[in-house]
Amino acid sequence: MKCISIYFVTLLLLMSGCESGRRFILKDLRCENLENPVAIDNTHPHFSWKIETDGQTMRQAYFEIQVATDSSLLAQGKADLWNSGKVESSASVMVPYRGKELRSSVLAYWKVRVWDDKGESSDWSPINRFGIGLLDKAEWQGKYIGMPDEKNPMLRNKFELQDRDATLLLHVNSLGYHEIYLNGRKVSEDVLSPAVSQLNKRSLSVTYDLTPYAKQGINDLLLWLGRGWYRKATFNAVHDGPLVKLQLDEIQRNGATSTLLVTDSSWEGRGSMYGETGTGTWYPHQFGGECVDGRKALPDLTTATLDKLDWTPVLEVEVPGIEVSPQMCEPNRIQEIIRPKGIKQIGDSIWLVDMGKALNGWVELSFPKLPEGHRVRMEYTDWLNENEDFKPQEENGQYEDWYIGSGQGKEVFRNKFNHHAFQYIRISGLAKAPEEVTGYLIHTDYKDASSFECSDPDLNAIYAMIKYTFKNLAFSGYIVDCPHYERMGYGGDGNASCKSFQTLYEGSSVYMNWMQMWQDCIREDGGMPHCVPSPYPAGGGPYWCGFIITGSWQTYLNYGDSRLIERYYPVMRHWLRYVDAYTVDGLLKRWPDTDYRAWYLGDWLAPAGVDYTAQSSVDLVSNCFISDCLTTMEKIAKVLGKAEDAAKYKERRQRLNELIQKTFYDPEKKQYATGSQIDRIYPMLVGVTDEQHMPEVKEGLYRETLENCKGHIGSGLVGVTILTDWAIKDGEADFLYSMLKKRELPGYLYMIDQGASTTWEYWSGERSKVHNCFNGIGAWFCQAVGGILPDEDEPGYKHFFIKPQIPNGVTWARAARETPYGTARVSWTMENRSLSLDLEIPANSMATFIAPFNVSNCVLDGNNVEISAGSILLESGKHTLSLPAE
Repeated sequence: MKCISIYFVTLLLLMSGCESGRRFILKDLRCENLENPVAIDNTHPHFSWKIETDGQTMRQAYFEIQVATDSSLLAQGKADLWNSGKVESSASVMVPYRGKELRSSVLAYWKVRVWDDKGESSDWSPINRFGIGLLDKAEWQGKYIGMPDEKNPMLRNKFELQDRDATLLLHVNSLGYHEIYLNGRKVSEDVLSPAVSQLNKRSLSVTYDLTPYAKQGINDLLLWLGRGWYRKATFNAVHDGPLVKLQLDEIQRNGATSTLLVTDSSWEGRGSMYGETGTGTWYPHQFGGECVDGRKALPDLTTATLDKLDWTPVLEVEVPGIEVSPQMCEPNRIQEIIRPKGIKQIGDSIWLVDMGKALNGWVELSFPKLPEGHRVRMEYTDWLNENEDFKPQEENGQYEDWYIGSGQGKEVFRNKFNHHAFQYIRISGLAKAPEEVTGYLIHTDYKDASSFECSDPDLNAIYAMIKYTFKNLAFSGYIVDCPHYERMGYGGDGNASCKSFQTLYEGSSVYMNWMQMWQDCIREDGGMPHCVPSPYPAGGGPYWCGFIITGSWQTYLNYGDSRLIERYYPVMRHWLRYVDAYTVDGLLKRWPDTDYRAWYLGDWLAPAGVDYTAQSSVDLVSNCFISDCLTTMEKIAKVLGKAEDAAKYKERRQRLNELIQKTFYDPEKKQYATGSQIDRIYPMLVGVTDEQHMPEVKEGLYRETLENCKGHIGSGLVGVTILTDWAIKDGEADFLYSMLKKRELPGYLYMIDQGASTTWEYWSGERSKVHNCFNGIGAWFCQAVGGILPDEDEPGYKHFFIKPQIPNGVTWARAARETPYGTARVSWTMENRSLSLDLEIPANSMATFIAPFNVSNCVLDGNNVEISAGSILLESGKHTLSLPAE
């Protein structure tokens, strides 16, 4: 059999060109910011690539892209879909396809080569591929099917394959989670698929290449389903179990497509060994768990085994009003295998397992032989009380798993269609210790994009904790507040963590999926919920609702992809008109609770408690956020060529800032509103505070922090990010560093000293120990200490700034940030009143170094160089630089 996939991989190796001797090669090819996607959501794809050099300067001057219907054609230089020719351009990020019209359910193959400004060319890149998903409702031939009274059914059908040279694409649209098996083999490493969406408006389809798993003749296709978010209590599900529709398309090498199989009443189904625990509502605090019945376990999922079972006809179910879109973010996958730190007996047949750190994901337990029908209970928590007693995260069985013994001697529990966030497991009903315990950390398969290390181990520990926390939060194509109690994509948490997450990780596709949910959730009057998905009312305030503005802008700024701001600009304007409806005398006032939104917050969970008890602070914070939104809308309008809109937003923001100053500033106390940290900082950050008042406002902030906050951070979810943004912008490294060094409550080192591996919901440690409240500090390490900053005029780090801030007491630091062009690196050492730096700027980009001291000269790459206006423009490549610290 001439397997397409083997041919494809072989061709990649032959075409790699890595040993060609060229001065630069191409790598990390992407289509729509994804690696070899087999089903994108549009017919006008965009291509990106990175250029790897030997450390010398490289400017791309030309590119050539070829696209073909078959990889073998492309290997021969026959581009039957598009040959761009040699295009004069430095673009290497999100380059648009301009070839023949594409359609749904097709595959295409592409490669690229580039030339530098000296005329030298690269070899052709490896051949990559992309596919188009099913884009129109009419193109879906299958029906939604499910099983009555089954929450985790297996559905099955067979198909015959005659053409071995064809590619098989399976389009799956499940309402609830799914796993796919062909001829007894799981067809991907994906878990808990698909990603989350607003399921009363949109569901996501996932496409699989079945070619490597198929055989000539009869093939046995099995779908294993779980309900996930699709429930009557959350999204008014039309069926009490999971539903699925699929379509199996066969694509010939000439591009012709035919359909081999769809879901309909010819399918059969049955229950499985998996069931649910808890209420089953998936409301906050009611996510339950799984019950695995070992008596129903199958030895495998091969045809020989499945044919011995009883199967019954499926139900066809009508599901009105839901749009289906191809999933445009990476899938969930197991990212780390974690072994327990310790297992000890704490009672009669009761065991406590300590995983050593918190994790969001699954657990696998191997038990000694159990009597048939014997029940073992697993409860989870992310903390022990002060007496090291186990306290379940939820009472009444709302966060627990069960295993029922088979009596056959091979007893294994493993999660499949639910997940838990935990560090500790209490196992009850087990006479002997479990034979093996394995934890599986699961998150969306985004890539690491940063590193940081410095001379202060405390800073390193805080950075590591923030970074690991996100691995437990960025899940299923969005970022949750916490992965256990609520699992909600709060906009406030999104605003507070967006800059940090996008600095630490390559998360463009996560935000593509998340922003889509915000669009799907806007109401006719422009009202927004506080979180998405939005299955029930949730608390927040304007800082929560306006995330579609700030989140879209930050994604554009960090990744250079303008589609979010183009696509959602009308939604942003609509929401601002809703804000206008509750604006009185120029200032936003409290809007009412609704059936989808509750509360009206400023800051949240600040140590001093001013976040919701002091109305003046709430109103100040809310209006400062609107000022920030207006500034962002001005920038977005300029990028989109809407000069008139930009002028209006600028003028409106200036009027609002004047009103904020007039209304909230007390000239006698020299403070805004309550005088808390956030009340003093936010007006400075958004431009409310003028030069005349700036010195006294800053002095008041320092005094407030020293006297009332005892030198600690005195802010909550919103305030930590505002503090961080202001400290980066104003160069307040020493001020922030001194707060980070505090070991008492409240502080990050306090968490670490208490054994935390992830940040908490409350500074004091109440409730969740895996949370997204205080992670806004994460951007500071690379952006302030490392000094790697984006340039709004050249987004995606086509040009960026290197402006390191040197905290007093830190003698060296190393920071790296992966950009759409490659890795930017900064390493500095302060010694004998001299600052030495090693810099690396990715090929095809540039950077401006801004000196942290007032000096006029430096040594750059061994040459004395004048520093004009405090900065030096640097070409790509590696550089050394030294300057006196005055």
